[in-house]
Amino acid sequence: MALPPKNSRLSRRTLLRTLGGGALLGGLAGCGVRPAYVSPADRAGADVSAEDRRLTWANWPLYIDVDDADETRRPTLDTFEKRTGISVDYVEEINDNDEFFGKISPSLMNRQQTDRDLIVISDWMCARFVRLGWVQEMDRTRQPHVTRYLDPLLRSPVFDPGREFTVPWQSGITGIAYNRRRLGREIRQVSDLWADDLKGRVTLLSGLDEAFALLMQGNGVDITRWTADDFQTVCEQVERRVDSGHIRRFTGNDYIKDLSSGDVLACQAYSGDVIQLQADDPDIEFVVPEEGAELWSESLMIPNLARHKTSAERLIDYYYEPEVAADLAAWVNYVCPVPAAQDVLASAKDEETAALAEDPLIFPDSAMRERLSIARDITSEERVDLGKRWNEIVGL
Repeated sequence: MALPPKNSRLSRRTLLRTLGGGALLGGLAGCGVRPAYVSPADRAGADVSAEDRRLTWANWPLYIDVDDADETRRPTLDTFEKRTGISVDYVEEINDNDEFFGKISPSLMNRQQTDRDLIVISDWMCARFVRLGWVQEMDRTRQPHVTRYLDPLLRSPVFDPGREFTVPWQSGITGIAYNRRRLGREIRQVSDLWADDLKGRVTLLSGLDEAFALLMQGNGVDITRWTADDFQTVCEQVERRVDSGHIRRFTGNDYIKDLSSGDVLACQAYSGDVIQLQADDPDIEFVVPEEGAELWSESLMIPNLARHKTSAERLIDYYYEPEVAADLAAWVNYVCPVPAAQDVLASAKDEETAALAEDPLIFPDSAMRERLSIARDITSEERVDLGKRWNEIVGL
């Protein structure tokens, strides 16, 4: 179970860009467009998995293990192909949730095949697909490892109770990153971001879906059942801090550069990014605030009319074998959705790999887990108005 040096790898999220069209697409998808909804009876196509031993899988860049000596090889995926005889066309085509939605929504809306058997998108976007009836319910009898090993924290989000349509690929935490040496003190709460010594040295995430939950948690809100009033309160607070110059700016993943250079001392951040940053600067800390932080996932789904559903379900279940999940976690460094993989990593002969088992940003400890919550997603009816309000503040 070898992995390349952390400083030689890019975080997958550093490739993402924030698009301003998310609210528009959200409104188009769910604002009463009833013809777009596909009923359960019309979602399944002819499954040719038995006679056609292949499938197509769309994923994000840098989101699977790669062989150091040959970057065209993906060891866990290669092993699946050898074990099952199923050939996988792995396509790194997803760079943005909204952009990918725009790419495949015409086919799904018109009851046509997408030419993809498996896709991975963020759970807030998965919610949109589930509501529109654009993905198929999975057969858990074919997925005993998912049933046994899926992290209990991730088993039943509001948008997909029981995870009937989605299975987490990897997870992460939206919390606070800061440079402890440069700041000269600890950050423990969201309210610590608003101290006078951080004026002009704080950034927030620009994306609506990425930013709002942590800020609500700072107000003591239960993000599994937040309200429109909770959202407006956050907007008013953020607007005041923008006007006063306390918030330096809103960022995509370029907060990494600001934090590394010292231009910013504290920021909203993703746990997976901070693991990479700490390899170069151990003074950078990641905090799950005392009030809590958001646990999110990017999940696997099988789109309507996929021709290789059984093979896709088999592939999903393969990645929930603890040994396979451990290999993947060692490479991508996100929160592993298979807690049983921790013991596998701990037993690794390579010391650097074994040490990952103790990293709470890959395997959150019990104290951290108590402070993690999955936010209620923004519904289609809410998205246009809330997106407009947020984008006015951010300047999108």
